[in-house]
Formats: sequence, structure tokens, C-alpha cells
Amino acid sequence: MSTQTKIVVVKAKELIYTALFICLGIILLILVLFMFAPEGKNVTTSAGTYIPGVYTSTLTLGEATLDVAVSVDKDHITSVSLNHMTDSISTMYPLLTPSLEEINAQLANINSIDDLRLQSDNQYTSMILQQAIKNALKKAKP
Repeated sequence: MSTQTKIVVVKAKELIYTALFICLGIILLILVLFMFAPEGKNVTTSAGTYIPGVYTSTLTLGEATLDVAVSVDKDHITSVSLNHMTDSISTMYPLLTPSLEEINAQLANINSIDDLRLQSDNQYTSMILQQAIKNALKKAKP
């Protein structure tokens, strides 16, 4: 048996392409892992979704300011009300009260404030109230 030296010729261009494809494959694998990995922030505990209590958010309408008070128990929004509502505000913004009553009527049937069905005749007023409720609910999160 005779052993002969074998010479393997590898072009530098092929090495560069191979290294590039390996790097792209690793980056793609990491990206897929981050995209489909579960997030630990959205896990709800047995303690509930909210800290029970009444939370307020300030709503500014022109020069007038109102407090939107949101009452919550550990899992649900129980009621929404407007504090510091004067006759002049109710005269200037007549859709506030009907919009608030509609939101309170829907609270028992929805899981999230984003599930509200806004009526077309007072849609914008309801959207303003909905955003104020969301701001108050941020304070109720554990």
C-alpha cells in the first residue's frame, strides 16, 4: 500500500459563499425563534386582571375638564361615570351622556374595552370616552 498525498483545492469564493449562507441561516433561525416564542408578559395570574377599585382619567373638552371614573373588580369593568359634569358641559356636549349610557349597557357583555360596538350617530364621542377609559384602566393593571 502506498500513501499518496492528496491535494484539495478550495476556492476562496466558495468559502465566502458558504460562510455567508451559514450566517444567514443562523440569523433566520434566531428570527423565527423570537417571532414564535410565547411572551411572558401576557400571562394572567389567578389574582385577576385588575386591582379592584375606582380609577380616574382626565378628559379635556375645550376649556372644561372632566374625570372619567372607571370602577373595576378583579376581572371586569363594573361601571363608568363622569365626575365634575356641569350643566354647561352637558349643554355644549350633548352626546356625552347617551354615549356613556351605551358604554355602561355594553359592559356586561364584553371582555375588553376594545370590544365596544360604537354607534354611528355618536361614534366620535364614544371613541373619546373609550380612550379615557383605557387610560384609567392602565392604572388598574397589577
